[in-house]
Formats: sequence, structure tokens, C-alpha cells
Amino acid sequence: HGGGAFSGKDYSKVDRSAAYLSRWIAKSLVKAGLARRCLVQLSYAIGVAEPLSLFVESYGTSDKSSDELVEIIRKNFDLRPGVIVKELNLTNPIYNRTAKNGHFSDQSFTWEQPKELKF
Repeated sequence: HGGGAFSGKDYSKVDRSAAYLSRWIAKSLVKAGLARRCLVQLSYAIGVAEPLSLFVESYGTSDKSSDELVEIIRKNFDLRPGVIVKELNLTNPIYNRTAKNGHFSDQSFTWEQPKELKF
């Protein structure tokens, strides 16, 4: 399963797990009052544990710069794929639910529950 599809990929594929992480980070930034709207982009390379890039866009809704938000993210989240799997409990069999009802908005999913940030 190539391309941008989530369903059909297991948790070891960063296409899926990093998208969930990005959602979790964005929701956490908004919940912490660091932005009213937020986009988080991560890019990974095969065999490299840390993301090649981390980009944050707050669309002018934050008092902090993108660089400051990236620093807060790096202090609060471990962005390595193996840690994403553990933090978001992705080995738990939730894939029927995501395929049926979608990947986002179900508050029982770990990535939909904002993390309390330290900044």
C-alpha cells in the first residue's frame, strides 16, 4: 500500500503513525493555548529515527514563532517511530474502528487526547 492511504498500513509505517502523532501534537498545542489553529508536518526517511523535518504553521493564531513552537514540541514529544508506537498505543487493535469510522475525531483514540505540555 503506497501513497497517502492510512488503511492497509500497519503502525510501523510512519505515513500512518506520524500522521497520528502530528494530530496529537497539534491538538496539544491548541489545548495548551499556544495556538488557536495549528498544522504540524513531519517528514521521515527510512532507517533514520528522528524526523528529517518538523514544520509548524499557526496561521497567525499564536504569540510564539514557528521556531519557538518547534522547540516546545521537541521538549514534550519523542518523535522517533518506535516511541510513537508506544506513546499512542498503536499495537492495540483499533484498525477496524479507524477503517469504519475514520482516523480522527474519535475521542477514545490516544492521539485525540491532548498531552499536557511543559513550556
